[in-house]
Amino acid sequence: MIEGGNFSINSQTKPTNQDMTVVFSPSINTVKYSYTVYKDGKVLNTAEIINNKPSNIYFDETGSYHISVTSYDINGKPFVNNSGMYIIDKQAPILNVSDTYIETFKGDDNTLAGVEVSATDNHDGDITSNITSSEIDLSHIGVQKLTYTVSDMAGNTTSKTVNVNVVGSFSNMLLLQISVVVLLLLLVIPIIRVWKTFKLDKRLDAFTIDTTRVDTTSVFDRLFDFYHKLIDKIIKLFKGSVFVSKYAKKFDKYVPVNVLHNSGMEIFAGKILLSFIFVFIAIVQAAIRFKMITIYEIVLPLIIGFFVFDIIYFIKYKMFRGRLENDFLSAIIIMNNAFKSGRSISQAIDLVGNEMDGKIGREFRKMSLELSYGLGIDVIFKRFAERVKLEEVNYLTASLTILNKTGGNIVQVFGAIEKTLFNKKKLRLELKSLTGSSKIIVYVLFAVPFFFVLFISVINPNYFMPFITTDLGKMLLGFMLIYYAIFIICVRKIMKVVI
Repeated sequence: MIEGGNFSINSQTKPTNQDMTVVFSPSINTVKYSYTVYKDGKVLNTAEIINNKPSNIYFDETGSYHISVTSYDINGKPFVNNSGMYIIDKQAPILNVSDTYIETFKGDDNTLAGVEVSATDNHDGDITSNITSSEIDLSHIGVQKLTYTVSDMAGNTTSKTVNVNVVGSFSNMLLLQISVVVLLLLLVIPIIRVWKTFKLDKRLDAFTIDTTRVDTTSVFDRLFDFYHKLIDKIIKLFKGSVFVSKYAKKFDKYVPVNVLHNSGMEIFAGKILLSFIFVFIAIVQAAIRFKMITIYEIVLPLIIGFFVFDIIYFIKYKMFRGRLENDFLSAIIIMNNAFKSGRSISQAIDLVGNEMDGKIGREFRKMSLELSYGLGIDVIFKRFAERVKLEEVNYLTASLTILNKTGGNIVQVFGAIEKTLFNKKKLRLELKSLTGSSKIIVYVLFAVPFFFVLFISVINPNYFMPFITTDLGKMLLGFMLIYYAIFIICVRKIMKVVI
């Protein structure tokens, strides 16, 4: 035994990631001793033992430890024992990979060489040479996982996975790109010809007295006809489906606000056609970038294209309904003033048809024509209510029906209707002003996730790739979309106020 005592482990030359216990055993001549534990050169703890029993000293955290023991014999003579270094390393190395998602052609081994990989460790320093990688087969098309792994001397391990999307061969991609370029040229050449024709016509206009070809069809008319031919073909494909017919029926209300489609079924066919146009644009931009398009890049444009008409027509229809309600209130005011001046109902209807434009003006002119054919007042207003589908028109129709059967003061009735509609409009405007700031906040909250995803994607295009390349990511993405949809529904229910 060393004079003063000895250590069960005198020193440790290799780091370890396991807890360590060092036993100091004092000599038989020792009556008391004290020890000091140093961690990374600083005092960690100190203990004094008034006997010669062994002491267990524990190390369980990352660091470099050293023990100094001072022993005293019966004469009070001190003996100093210093241990070697004990290195505990539980910190995993840092593994840096330049890309977490890459695309490569089938059989191309050079793409993987472009992935920059490095590793550092808190104790070992640069350990890039220790990095190992898993095997992948670049002869098969599809997404494969390439795993990089690095370990330090203590046995701590770090791994990172790179999703490698193996696409078709270079020749197939080149063929696709050439096909897209040829298709674009076929589309550009007629456009250039039409542009030259317009330019030539413009130059000849100065020397032309009368138009010589009044029966020619314009380019826009031809495009319009071609679009409707495609719409008709799509309608024939889905015409026998009961589900599609029911789904398309809800778009019939949008017919008055658009010039492209004459029925809900045509709107549905337009949605299908626009979806494929969006997918075609996605394929073109992928070919221009010299990359094979992925399922994600197909599904997203398909969904966006399918709902573009919904957004456009919803906004236009909402504006149309607001304008219709305002025009109807103006029509009631004109009719009420006509009754006050002693005119009849038919004369009041003629006056509204002559004074007003837009949908209400056309409807009142149509009612005037129906009156001339012999239909009754209650009948023409019922037909008017069925066409415009306004709640206020139903009130007016019911009031006129009662007046027509029971009699009464039509000036007072229309005065009450005018006042009611005016107060209702005033209440809506007040409600809109009171809830305007709240609606803006809600719309901002709706848009924040999309702007956040767009901003992060611009900075790091591969940041959100795990959401579509891993099973866990797809599950989390599904939960987030469901949660976002529930959030929108709940907020709209809370914000909705019916007058």
